[in-house]
Amino acid sequence: MHNLILLALCFALGIALRRFKKLPDNATSVLSSFVIHISLPALTLLYIHDLQLNASLLIPLSMAYLFFGLASIFFYFIGRWMKLPPKTIGCLMLTGGLGNTAFVGLPMIESFYGTDAVVIGIIADQAGSFIVLSTFGIITAARYSASGISTKEIVKRIILFPPFIALLVAILLMPIPFPEWATFVLTRLGSTLAPMTLLIVGLELRLDHLKGKIPILTVGLFFKLILAPLTLLGFYVWIAGGSGQILQVTIFEAAMPPMIMGAILAMQYDLDRAMATLMIGIGIPVSFLTLPIWWWLLRGF
Repeated sequence: MHNLILLALCFALGIALRRFKKLPDNATSVLSSFVIHISLPALTLLYIHDLQLNASLLIPLSMAYLFFGLASIFFYFIGRWMKLPPKTIGCLMLTGGLGNTAFVGLPMIESFYGTDAVVIGIIADQAGSFIVLSTFGIITAARYSASGISTKEIVKRIILFPPFIALLVAILLMPIPFPEWATFVLTRLGSTLAPMTLLIVGLELRLDHLKGKIPILTVGLFFKLILAPLTLLGFYVWIAGGSGQILQVTIFEAAMPPMIMGAILAMQYDLDRAMATLMIGIGIPVSFLTLPIWWWLLRGF
């Protein structure tokens, strides 16, 4: 649970630094650039390089792709029905369609299911969430930004997205063992991701932004924390025939709060910044209440 304490502390520090104006106005942009260009690529290189897949892990491997697909369809239609601006719809797809399967997910899995189950979470995170973020996430962010980006430019941005480049490099280097110094450097650089991202959310979060946003925030968090995991549970049990610990941990990961990097990506593309920070700032504390309920329910599967 040390990771969760670190997340809470960095989140609180971000709020305090904003409250007492101890950082310049462009601090969020600078920190976000560091996360996208340094922290996330380092973690991608570190974990994807050592990833080992087999047929039994298809359920956690597929979860993030199915989840993001559900989110894209759901928020597209709910956004049109609620007459939301495109930037808010895109933001909800990124924050409601990507889960915090690493910095909240892995400590939670260890706490509820034990250390041996963490590998299932790593598959769901590294081979699922990170790849979805680096591909479909970029497409969504570009599509719903106001810049009128062409298909050619979207493809270019995916290819040049630092975590995506790191993903390709990690796959190419899989047959080659990393030297000890490389593992040490990547670990240290990657360890900055969790504190930096929560610091950014704390800097951006303003509870006065709740005004007028409570209905859609409620819809977004209900989808992310309850509706989508429940839908995937039905799919994996009744269609894919899943059961046991792999299924339980996969759905537990699906029920995690919104991914912080999804919110950072939304901010980078100038989507609904207020909604992005609210989905993270409210979603993470609420998930501490919903996750134990999910663990209890999943025992029967």
